[in-house]
Amino acid sequence: MEFFDSHSHYNDEKFDQDREAIIEETYQAGITKWICAGYNISSSQKAVELATNYPFIYAIAGISPNDITQKEKIEKEIEKIEEIAKHPKVVAIGEIGLDYYWNKDNKDLQKEYFRKQIELANKMDLPIVIHSRDASIDTIAMLKENPPKKKGVLHCVQLNQELIKQAINLGFYLSFAGPITFKNAKNVSEILKLVPLEKILIETDSPYLTPEPNRGKRNDSRNVIYVAQKIAEVKQKSLEEIATSTYQNAKKIFAIK
Repeated sequence: MEFFDSHSHYNDEKFDQDREAIIEETYQAGITKWICAGYNISSSQKAVELATNYPFIYAIAGISPNDITQKEKIEKEIEKIEEIAKHPKVVAIGEIGLDYYWNKDNKDLQKEYFRKQIELANKMDLPIVIHSRDASIDTIAMLKENPPKKKGVLHCVQLNQELIKQAINLGFYLSFAGPITFKNAKNVSEILKLVPLEKILIETDSPYLTPEPNRGKRNDSRNVIYVAQKIAEVKQKSLEEIATSTYQNAKKIFAIK
């Protein structure tokens, strides 16, 4: 049985002491493909470096809403992302989007970065990977006003029924992470039942959002199995069926052979 972790951050400093060992152990544990996600210029470059060094790692490049700087820099920063994204192992523009949980005072600038990176994805014929937190209404509005040609993924999607319904209607994939395993998570069963299996991805967002039963420890891609187990339980499918389906879904949206 093989698993595809559709969103991780092995470019994060929390892996600096043992990155190579963890990557090897993870691959040996049956997580045979994963995405390393950029969120600014330097992390996108690091993601590409890792993808270059490991045949089973792929990269995405982008500037997240929590890493935007100022309006005067937007054109140069997106030009740099475009250069990074020309690498053949870059499979999407991301993570990009809106975050009104951490940043409420620069919503217009967040939207401008989001819009321009959707335009970049369309120019490069790539899908997008979306970070949306407490910004469901504006996220959907932006996607309707600026349609991504290759669609994309809402990563670690918030358990918001309206957001998920709208995203499905727009043709997006929904990626679920550790929070669906949390004991205090609400509406998990209802949400998972809403999403067709052919639109589900699984992820860890490593080193963050560690699922039960390892919550509180540093996360890595081996824990994606617990996310898959939760989906299997709710959808009354075998773990192997969830592993196979999410693996194929990830390969499809990211155009990986």
